[in-house]
Amino acid sequence: MTEISKLTELRKLMQSMERTLGLEQLSPVERDIYYAAEELSKADQEVRTFGLIEHTLVQSVSRPTFFRALKSLVEKGYLSQSGTANRGRYIVHAPR
Repeated sequence: MTEISKLTELRKLMQSMERTLGLEQLSPVERDIYYAAEELSKADQEVRTFGLIEHTLVQSVSRPTFFRALKSLVEKGYLSQSGTANRGRYIVHAPR
């Protein structure tokens, strides 16, 4: 099996898992932010905007696109603003 064949199989598996979890409705940027938030939330209950924007998965996303996608994730219920801080902190919720 070639390297590209392995990558193709991995991508198909990922798409299947995203469909199962209901993440296929998210844009690629929203998914990357959600994945980053999920990873960062393992260390702490809340995820900070600064940590998200510096995460490897979203470093190449422009600031306006990042904040539009972040707002969309909140509106869709995947993230919520933390009640313990004024802004810049989010809580990750499981996909529906």
